[in-house]
Amino acid sequence: MKLINMEMPKTLHKRIETCADHIFQGLIPNWISHGFTIEGYSRESLTLDWQHNPVGRVRLLTQCRQLYTLSHASKLGYVSGYDAQIHALFNAIVELYFIDGRWIFSRDDEMEILDTQSDAYALAFVLLSFSHYYLLSKDLRALEYIELTDQFLDQQMRHPQGGYYEAYPLNEHALRRQNPHMHLLEGFVAAYQATHDDKYVARITEICQLADHYFVEPNSHTLREFFQSDLSLDPETGHLVEPGHHFEWVWLLHQTYAITGREQDLLLAKQLWQVASEHGMADNGGIVNSIDGNTLKIVDGDKRIWPITEYLKACCVAELTDVERQQRLTSALDFLEHHYFIDRGRWIEYLDANNQSKGFPLPGTTGYHIFLGLAEVLKWQDS
Repeated sequence: MKLINMEMPKTLHKRIETCADHIFQGLIPNWISHGFTIEGYSRESLTLDWQHNPVGRVRLLTQCRQLYTLSHASKLGYVSGYDAQIHALFNAIVELYFIDGRWIFSRDDEMEILDTQSDAYALAFVLLSFSHYYLLSKDLRALEYIELTDQFLDQQMRHPQGGYYEAYPLNEHALRRQNPHMHLLEGFVAAYQATHDDKYVARITEICQLADHYFVEPNSHTLREFFQSDLSLDPETGHLVEPGHHFEWVWLLHQTYAITGREQDLLLAKQLWQVASEHGMADNGGIVNSIDGNTLKIVDGDKRIWPITEYLKACCVAELTDVERQQRLTSALDFLEHHYFIDRGRWIEYLDANNQSKGFPLPGTTGYHIFLGLAEVLKWQDS
């Protein structure tokens, strides 16, 4: 992959090139070769030697993340020649998971229906993936399902206290999370980009207001994860904060600002960046899984791969000097390359606090994070 912008340090050039090759010449082609079935759908999980790893379920979420990754990477020109696989995957998603007018959560390893709940988190990725599939293919069916999904969320899953229920059928007593709302925000941004329908601007604004009023604790500027029905903090888990989600929101709030022009989104992004960049990064590199929002001390020092890919995205949009941005990107890409990436596009999913692998297999959902993190770095590089 040719890199231009020669004002950038050579070390950063090399890191971007190596990581991009890992994804576009390794991860994506190998997942398609080993992780896709003749029926067109993706495996839920693969072993570290690219073999099928049955886990008892095959989720709608996994299929949508694969569709998103392939559609967006193809649209950007980072991969090519996969139109047939992308089309087959879209068809498989509709045929296997859209049952009786709504999306189901999962099938078992034999592809028999397993869990018939409609999950808000998964519906967010229907919106995201179908939007990008439409932008690539111009398949009008994608727009129809985006509309049906939005209608279902609006008519069946709205919570009277604001936001959305976790799942349908509704459970009035279920713990509520910010995470599905964050991904619904991502899905609505994509739906707006695909349709330019103003109703998605309203959806975007509503979720950003939930973040302002409920999800972010105003004194510590920490994004909380778990809530009671009325969106007050859950007494047992309401202190937990995931720095990776801070970084994810930082990037998302810059996307929403481009659509809505809400200045408060940029202010919130700045506050979230400051907390996570100061308290969520381990002394020995990488991003910790969780901290205590009240004390800002580390709760879980282990390190999934996805938070550092979200950090890459945030680095590309945060208010930083050119030198600091380049230093942060170089350091993060170096850590990604040397602690997470292994040969042939494979990766280490989970490190312990000492940066040692925890022996996790390859989830079909993680490529979405890795791809988008690098795609944003490449976008920044070319800007």
